[in-house]
Amino acid sequence: MQKAVLIISTLDTKGEETLYLRDKVASLGMKPLLMDISMRGKGPSPAEITPSMVAEAGGSTLEEIHASRERSKITNITIKGASGIARDLFSKGELSGVLGMGGSTGSLMATEVMRALPFGVPKIMISSTAALPGLSTRYIGTGDISLFHSVIEISGVSDLLKNVMDRAASAMGGMLHDSITSPLATESKIIAMTMLGPCEQCASSVRIALEQHGYQVIGFSAAGIGDKAMEAMISQGFFKGVIDLAPGGVGEHLFGFMRDAGPTRMENAGNAGLPQVISMCSVNHMTPSKSRYKPDYHERRKYDLDKFRTWIRLSPEELREVAKAFREKLNKAKGPVNVLIPQKGWSSVDYPGNATYDPEEDRVFEEELRKGLKADIEIIPVDANMEDPAFAEAVVQASLKIL
Repeated sequence: MQKAVLIISTLDTKGEETLYLRDKVASLGMKPLLMDISMRGKGPSPAEITPSMVAEAGGSTLEEIHASRERSKITNITIKGASGIARDLFSKGELSGVLGMGGSTGSLMATEVMRALPFGVPKIMISSTAALPGLSTRYIGTGDISLFHSVIEISGVSDLLKNVMDRAASAMGGMLHDSITSPLATESKIIAMTMLGPCEQCASSVRIALEQHGYQVIGFSAAGIGDKAMEAMISQGFFKGVIDLAPGGVGEHLFGFMRDAGPTRMENAGNAGLPQVISMCSVNHMTPSKSRYKPDYHERRKYDLDKFRTWIRLSPEELREVAKAFREKLNKAKGPVNVLIPQKGWSSVDYPGNATYDPEEDRVFEEELRKGLKADIEIIPVDANMEDPAFAEAVVQASLKIL
């Protein structure tokens, strides 16, 4: 059976190029399905999914889109409609992969559609703007999208552009090969785990120990994007439990800093009733960009992670705010929750002699967290630093108890 590849493009400006890509996909044994996300095209579209169909799925009409001068509004309508159609095709088993092609606006819209599909669905975006600073992160977001930089503009079917499109189509064919491992290939229990460099030893020890008990442990870098991706995959049903070693993104969101993981951080597992083991790596520090420094930050206790990032110690008042946010989120959890708090430092940089080490102030967080916390949520103090073997063992035992 041929595997269907959804090809997303604006055929009013890239019609010749898109039809070449369609034919190349077909020549490689796949079934191309064109989606035309043109917003200004007037004539009939050769696509199976026309701009009119996309507009209607987005709650509008092509006539309304053509009459509007609000570019942001019509791109949002197009994204909504195209995403809904793509999700519907996937749910019916009529879509196996997605190929997009475009410049800046086309890439933004096509990758939004790609992110509406689950992890593991092959997604390739041919973009002439893939290397522009700031845009690549917007294109990918938390999605498993492969960006294919065309280098040249997508304008005219030259030999150079044919080469780009041929390679992208061939890459899609490879991604759809039957030998590719499914994200859910086995019946083993899959656990999500957040981690950062300053708790890497702990994370590695926990992973190895749980693998010996038959679990697959999937690590996510808790630098803002990784933990957002984890939250999205929790919602998609990938995991049986969560070990949240580095939930600092909750506080970073409160204060608007670099590792901001969004407003739903530490909520989706609870909503799904999944067991959670929560710990403290970096929760007592924040990572503001230099452009957002407040005057008092220069006087704060800090630790230079590298030449790009500096951790600044949270004040007692800020620790209380973060603890309140933790309490509010965890109290809503429908599944079991254990919170493990190391008493001798919350990361590898949290050690005696370091300017930011302050276990007395850390206890402010613990005291605030306990106030009004549901009785069935267990707080477990551990007399160790987070990177000590004893702490990793405590995490393993707490996990085995509730997973």
